[in-house]
Amino acid sequence: MFDKLFGWGKKKAGQEAEPEISFGRYSDNNKPLAKVNRWTDADNLFKEKKYPESLDAFFEYLRDDTIQNVVYERNGAEGRFLFYQGSKIVRGSFDGELLKAEVTLARMPQPSVPVMRRLLEMNFNLYYSRFSLDNDRLCMRFDSDAETASPSKLYYGLKELATKADKQDDLLVQDFTILETSDSEHITVLSENEKLVKYEFLQKWIKQTLDIISPLDADKFSGGIAYLLLALICRIDYLITPEGKLLHELEKIAGIYFKKDERPVVEKNRDMIEEFKKIQAIPKEEVFKNLFRSKHTFAIVAPQQYKTIADNIHASNQNMMWYRDNNYPFIATQICEYGISYCQYSYSLPSVITELFHLFMMVNYPDYFSALGYKTAYYDPASGKFENESIIEKVLSIQQKWKEKYPLMDFKTQNLRFDSLVNFDLTFTNEMEFLNMEPK
Repeated sequence: MFDKLFGWGKKKAGQEAEPEISFGRYSDNNKPLAKVNRWTDADNLFKEKKYPESLDAFFEYLRDDTIQNVVYERNGAEGRFLFYQGSKIVRGSFDGELLKAEVTLARMPQPSVPVMRRLLEMNFNLYYSRFSLDNDRLCMRFDSDAETASPSKLYYGLKELATKADKQDDLLVQDFTILETSDSEHITVLSENEKLVKYEFLQKWIKQTLDIISPLDADKFSGGIAYLLLALICRIDYLITPEGKLLHELEKIAGIYFKKDERPVVEKNRDMIEEFKKIQAIPKEEVFKNLFRSKHTFAIVAPQQYKTIADNIHASNQNMMWYRDNNYPFIATQICEYGISYCQYSYSLPSVITELFHLFMMVNYPDYFSALGYKTAYYDPASGKFENESIIEKVLSIQQKWKEKYPLMDFKTQNLRFDSLVNFDLTFTNEMEFLNMEPK
C-alpha cells in the first residue's frame, strides 16, 4: 500500500488537491541505499557478536520512514519494539539473551475445541512461529536466543509471524462466532463515501465481466474468459484493496486457476465464475468490514527480476491481438491490463513501475477515480478522447523522479497511440515491457 498517491496530490496553485487514498499491496523492495547498508551493518555486527548493535541496525532497516511502521528503543542490552502489519501489531522485547515477539489474534471468552483444532492444524505449516493461548487471548509467538538471532532469521521469523497473523485474525473471527476482534484499534476507517464507492464498483465490475462472458462460447473463448476473470481479480485487489475475508476469497479464486492439476480451463472458468457470484451475494455491511487502511512492514509477495515482468507483459500483448483484430476490444484491453496487473498482484514491484501502472489504471477507469473524488481525468470513454499532453507529462515526470536510481529507463512517449483505448493500452504496456530497469 501507499499512504499517498506518489505525490499526485500536489497541484498547481489554484487547483484542488486530490484525495489521499492508498492502492494496492505494500512493497518493501524500494528501500534507499542507506537502509540497504543497515542490513549489511546488522549482518556484520551479528558476526562480531555485537548483538544489541546488530538489532539497532536491523530494526532501522525494517523501518519505512515514510509511514513510521516501526517503533524501537534500547537501553544497554535490553530493549523493546513494535511494528505494524495490516490489522495487527507485533510487540517484542529482548534482554541480551533472548528476543521474543508476539501478536494478539483475537479473544476467546469460552474454550472452543473447533478453534483449537484449526490452530493445531495450522501450526504444522509454520517454520518459525507458533500459535498459543494466554488466558482468553489467542496469540502467535516467535522467539530466538540472541546468539542465533541473525538478521536473516529475524527477518523471516518476524515476517512469518506478522503476515500469518494479519491474514488469520479476520478469518478466525469470521469463521468462529465465539471469537472477538482484538488489538485492531490502530487501523484507519474509511469514509462512508469511499466504502460505498468501492462496494458499488466491486459489484459493477463483477456484473460487467460476467455479462460479457455469458454469451461467449465456453470452449472457443476459454482463454479469453480466463483472462477476463483473472484481470478482474487483479483489478479488485489493486483498486479496491480489500482486506480480511474478501481478500481471502479473491486469493481462493486465483488459486482455482493456478492450481497445478489436469482440469481443463473450461472447468476452472466455471468454478471461478461461481465464486465471483458468491462475492456478489456478500452483504454490503460485510464488504465494508473488509475495507480499511493500515500500515505494513513486510510485503506478502516477493521481488522478481524485471525480465519476469517484461515476459508477462509480452505474453499478454501477444495473446490480445486476435481479440483486437476480430472486434472484441473489451477483451483485448482486459488482456493487456492483465499482463501488468498480474505482476502488481503477484510481485513486489519497484515503485516507478507501480506509478506507471497506476497512471494506466487512471486512464482505463476514470469513472472510478472520479467517484472517489479525483479531479484529474486522462480519458473520456463517452467521446473516446484522451488528454494526450497530460498523460505524456505524467509519464515524463515519473521518469524524471526516478532518473537517479534508473538512469537507463527510457519510456518513449512518442510511441503512444491515442486513437483508441485498446491501442493506447497496447502501446503503453509495450513501452513498459522494454524499459531498462538496471539500477544505478
